[in-house]
Amino acid sequence: MTAPINIAAWSGPRNLSTAMMYAFGARGDAAVWDEPFYAAYLEMTGLDHPMGNEIIAAGPRDPDEVAARCAAPHPSGKPVFYQKHMTHHMIDGVSRDWFASVTHLFLIRHPARVLASYAKKRENPVLDDIGFRQQSEIFEAVRSAGQTPVVIDSHDIRDNPAGMMDALCDALGIPRDSGMVSWPAGGHADDGVWAPHWYDAVHRSTGFAGAEGPLPGLPADLQAVCDAALPHYDALKPFALKA
Repeated sequence: MTAPINIAAWSGPRNLSTAMMYAFGARGDAAVWDEPFYAAYLEMTGLDHPMGNEIIAAGPRDPDEVAARCAAPHPSGKPVFYQKHMTHHMIDGVSRDWFASVTHLFLIRHPARVLASYAKKRENPVLDDIGFRQQSEIFEAVRSAGQTPVVIDSHDIRDNPAGMMDALCDALGIPRDSGMVSWPAGGHADDGVWAPHWYDAVHRSTGFAGAEGPLPGLPADLQAVCDAALPHYDALKPFALKA
């Protein structure tokens, strides 16, 4: 039997994070939660995001309530509780006391690939929109607290899905599950309300996309953001799992 584990998976947007949630959602022993702090983040910041009003209305909007639920066993009783978190949602005023109660996973991706994808969905992104600065800061906070977080690079997943999922399961201490490399097309029952805007490609998928090609070229404004994000990616890259 799988030992209970709450997994806080940290990434920025356009980082294979939804596909990873679907991979865990394909496990019979796992429950998933899609961006738990999103409504609270928008309520607290007042930022204008696609479908923002719908996201806030869908809630929950109390970050302390979300934190308590992240630290607790999933109500379904399933032993694996996978939480897809956006690093930029962890703003001042959001408690991190629950960090000690979960296992931390950091999903990384080269910022050039992130920005090329993100800019198609939301114009003029800045560094704090894509979460790299926040990701490296959370990573160091977790390490400073004495935990050994798991890091996995989306490039490696797409290059070798089965091998990397096995390596990830081993690193997390959960049973391997060959079913994690595929899922039904059309989305997951636990998708956030924002899925129609952001998840069109993954809704058409039935598994991880193939290996990535060369890095995309970026216009000057996005290249400047990429250059600012790259040191944060490079700081986590040496810790990435290998199959």
